[in-house]
Amino acid sequence: MTDHLSTYHLSAGEAGDGPYAVDRPYTVDVTPETAGWGYSGLRVLPLPPGGSHSFDTGGSEWIVLPLSGGCTVAADGEVFELDGRTDVFSGVSDFAYVPRDAHVRVSSAGGGRFALAGARCARRLPARYGPASSVPVELRGTGNCSRQVNNFGAAGVFPCDKLIAVEVITPGGNWSSFPPHKHDEHRPGAEAELEEIYYFEFAAHDGVPGLGYQRVSPSGHGRGTDVLAEVRDGDVVLIPDGWHGPSMAVPGHHMYYLNVMAGPADERAWLISDHPGHAWVRATWPEQPVDARLPLYSAPEAPEAPEAPGRTV
Repeated sequence: MTDHLSTYHLSAGEAGDGPYAVDRPYTVDVTPETAGWGYSGLRVLPLPPGGSHSFDTGGSEWIVLPLSGGCTVAADGEVFELDGRTDVFSGVSDFAYVPRDAHVRVSSAGGGRFALAGARCARRLPARYGPASSVPVELRGTGNCSRQVNNFGAAGVFPCDKLIAVEVITPGGNWSSFPPHKHDEHRPGAEAELEEIYYFEFAAHDGVPGLGYQRVSPSGHGRGTDVLAEVRDGDVVLIPDGWHGPSMAVPGHHMYYLNVMAGPADERAWLISDHPGHAWVRATWPEQPVDARLPLYSAPEAPEAPEAPGRTV
């Protein structure tokens, strides 16, 4: 990767240095430097059975989120056992938060893939475990705009300094990130300035891989970002500014994306402005039912036992 990306759509394999490289074993490795912005970052770490990887957090806070499989996360004298999940379409995952200026080791007995969602930050918060049972699962929109949002790292849900991160599942044939919206201006109480990363995965059907489409159009602010991309498993779209949406899942293939956001404001908040030409669609939602395929799954109930899997050991 270059020091400043020339495109905002990174096809699978273009956003990292390849799996199992000796020093940087990431299939996705987007940093503030490579993105040409100030805060947001994302890595995807594949580990073989029995594999491990260590890294220093530097000036960023990170959430370790299993995409498939489980892992052990050691940081700041704490050890967190993450149960994880089979894949992103099978359930909500537990996760671990690790602070800036820490040394982290991620290991996996069974192997898997693990997202590292990061943001440059100022405060050093304690390392913590996030149970799957505490993740709010939201159904947003109705009709063919129905989608599921797993708010594991949303503002107001899980404390971070700068980092905001959520998962979105869009059933096949539906539109999400709609109406198009933006967050590229600092307007207190109305809109927050946030850099955003979309990382995509798709459910296959009869062995056929899925795909979708992502649109970003210029808002008149920032770089004038303009993207119309066919996205597939492992693709990344960077959104420094602009109206983003819709994100469209082709029929027959559910679409997953991980959103990672951060920005310069002191207040950690997701405040957006809808595109004025499309905001009217929200008024139609009460007239339609939520897609019957949702929720694809819900967060598990909190265990009654005082010591649950994933505890600090």
